[in-house]
Amino acid sequence: MILDDIDIRRLRYFLVVAEQKHFTRAADKIGIRQPPLSMQIRQLEETVGAQLFTRHAKGVELTAAGRVFQETALDIVARFEDALTQVRRHAAGQTGRLRLGFAGATYFHPAIPLIIRAYRSAYPDVVLSPEQSNTPALLAGLREGRLDVAFIRPPVLEDGLLSVRACLDEDMVIALPADHALRDHDAVPLEAIAGENLILFPRDIGPGLYDSIVSACNEAGVSPKLGQEASQIVSIIPLVAAGFGVSIVPRSVGSIKSDGAVYRPIAGQSPRAPIAIATRTDDRAKLVTSFLMSAIQTARRTTPSNAASASG
Repeated sequence: MILDDIDIRRLRYFLVVAEQKHFTRAADKIGIRQPPLSMQIRQLEETVGAQLFTRHAKGVELTAAGRVFQETALDIVARFEDALTQVRRHAAGQTGRLRLGFAGATYFHPAIPLIIRAYRSAYPDVVLSPEQSNTPALLAGLREGRLDVAFIRPPVLEDGLLSVRACLDEDMVIALPADHALRDHDAVPLEAIAGENLILFPRDIGPGLYDSIVSACNEAGVSPKLGQEASQIVSIIPLVAAGFGVSIVPRSVGSIKSDGAVYRPIAGQSPRAPIAIATRTDDRAKLVTSFLMSAIQTARRTTPSNAASASG
């Protein structure tokens, strides 16, 4: 095929000669000697089967065929350079699509929007595809290649397939019905909710957070009286507001405002609600590593002091 014998280099040589209208000046601009350049142009003319230049004492002029070929060559070179730019930007993590997962109301943490905004500002041409689910489901999505990055609630059982990096941390607060007797307390000890119905989410959707809450209650000498179960963390607050019981939730969940529920800090040692970023161990895509680095840097830089209010 003719295309097999025409490379981008020869097209660029042709375009420089057409621009300079002189082989010597074109050779100087390209950075090669004039005889090899003349040979390349003659070989190009032989390949296309047409004379592209009229030679004369003062230089060269494009023939009618040369002018037609120039338009095509300009388009081909421009498209090729654009393709190179796109490939290089993709390889550098500057373009593409990143599939993000958010677990257990992690998106309520005040630093998460800052992380996303900072990344979008630095990489405006990367398309972010968010998905909200629970930690086990998101980890499965990572293992199966349906997700690239996930904000999850640790701990995570290490299996060699996933890499987990600590990112954020916050304390937990007690969610009370608005008319509860403890609503006027500045802080509520866990012992004060002994005997109350404790509304939690199913353990299998957030085992780390669930176990942290139960363990904190046990350490305070409280045996949780598990009441109505919420389908997910964000479903807890409507149940508390409806009077089904009390709950212990990450402080950032306090951003869910409800006339029927209030939030109070926990007196004494509070259970923690850490957030980690999980990726596939074998994923070395620049798109993923650039997001991970940006997220960790933003989290360290913002270091929000659990900005979500615990009053209501």
